[in-house]
Amino acid sequence: MTVVGLRVVVIGAGIGGLAVARALALRGADVTLLDQASEITEVGAGLQISPNGFAVLRGLGLDRALVASSVQAQAVCLKDHSGAPVVRLDLMQLPDPAYYFVHRADLIDILARGAREAGVRIRLLQRVTSVDGGPQPVVHLANETSLNADLVIGADGLHSVLRPVLNGQGAPFFTGQVAWRAVVPNTAGRGAEAWVHMGPGRHVVSYPLRGGAALNIVAVQERKQWADEGWNHGDDPANLRAAFADFGAPLRDILDQVNEVRLWGLFRHPVARVWQRDHLALLGDAAHPTLPFLAQGASMALEDAWVLADAVARCDSIAAGLAAYQVRREGRVRRVIAAANGNAWKYHIGFTPLRLAAHTVMRLGGKLAPMRMMRQFDWLYTHDVTSN
Repeated sequence: MTVVGLRVVVIGAGIGGLAVARALALRGADVTLLDQASEITEVGAGLQISPNGFAVLRGLGLDRALVASSVQAQAVCLKDHSGAPVVRLDLMQLPDPAYYFVHRADLIDILARGAREAGVRIRLLQRVTSVDGGPQPVVHLANETSLNADLVIGADGLHSVLRPVLNGQGAPFFTGQVAWRAVVPNTAGRGAEAWVHMGPGRHVVSYPLRGGAALNIVAVQERKQWADEGWNHGDDPANLRAAFADFGAPLRDILDQVNEVRLWGLFRHPVARVWQRDHLALLGDAAHPTLPFLAQGASMALEDAWVLADAVARCDSIAAGLAAYQVRREGRVRRVIAAANGNAWKYHIGFTPLRLAAHTVMRLGGKLAPMRMMRQFDWLYTHDVTSN
């Protein structure tokens, strides 16, 4: 069907929401994007865009802007908690080595500018209270106004207003893991590699941002203690350092530079059973929250955005397009989430003999069959939703 003039309301000005807004606007849709924040901004943190996510940015015409604002990744280096190397995965050996480290705020800025350039109306300070589905869905706002649309897309994250409309009420569950995020100066001149230090019940990922001037840090710890969910809970850097005090000196030196840190509990909904109905659709974390153990949260949201816009444009009705969108995405997303959960176990092996054996197998694989180690990711990184 033609999407020219199709009235679309997107809820949420994150990565997925901004991307789907541009994707539909470029096809001629009349798109309004709502967000309850006073400005489009993000907390200081980095993320990884792998080749499958970069393919979407290329399809949206935003690839050059991303390259100019990011660091091209050369490798992922797995290390034990002492700092001893386990295996180095050479990302330049990928069929398409378009793998980038980018500050989240920089990517949001690129997508927001792209959305506005495509004609998307971005309305801030708009808190959505409820949504009515149907052939002409209605979005109700806290200021007692409402918007009519032909299609409403919920890209509003784990606490989505739209998800309960399609799936009923549900509460996210605590995974027994918390994570700290921080950005520090790259005083040691770290190159374009992601380092993953793996220890019993814990791991730390670090990689450079903004031309190598800064280092992004994500540190995960298993614990029974509950932590408030969210991105903006401040914590004492001393707590982060204490949690990793037995890790090797190179990592401790990095953590010693942390002056400000955010802590959040890792929570999950199961993958939504219903992603779409009654001209309503979910996208990104609203449909399938993903734990940060495969660095695919941003890329999955980008893939969702492209496929949703493409499916609606290809099919003869909105309902058929949304049904095709879920069919095209659900199986892949479930596989990615399963792989991420598997990485969490591998990173956190507590039983020392098992951990040593696992690391030995990885070392041997890296020495004897390095290309085979890389080819295990072909299903993930070579998947290009823009070519289907």
